[in-house]
Amino acid sequence: MNGISLLKCICDETRYEILELLQKKNELCVSDLVIKLEKDQPLISHHLKTLKECGIVKSRNEGKKVMYAISNNQLSELISNITKTSKKIPILCSTDNCC
Repeated sequence: MNGISLLKCICDETRYEILELLQKKNELCVSDLVIKLEKDQPLISHHLKTLKECGIVKSRNEGKKVMYAISNNQLSELISNITKTSKKIPILCSTDNCC
């Protein structure tokens, strides 16, 4: 995967919110993400499927639950660095037409 492809996979707001939570909590199931993000289950599942197809998240079965995690440390560090950097930049996308 090249850099542009990676950024396309994570540039959706819901996907990025999922990744931020997984980066902080290490592993969550769909119902945990639905509660924390206050979004519908089909939407969360759709974005998890996309992230999994891109190789950004991995899953494992735990009883009746499927647990999701970021697939490797480099991606987890990337999400952490993006979050930290965005908080350090005082004015980022200050207009609705920015991005």
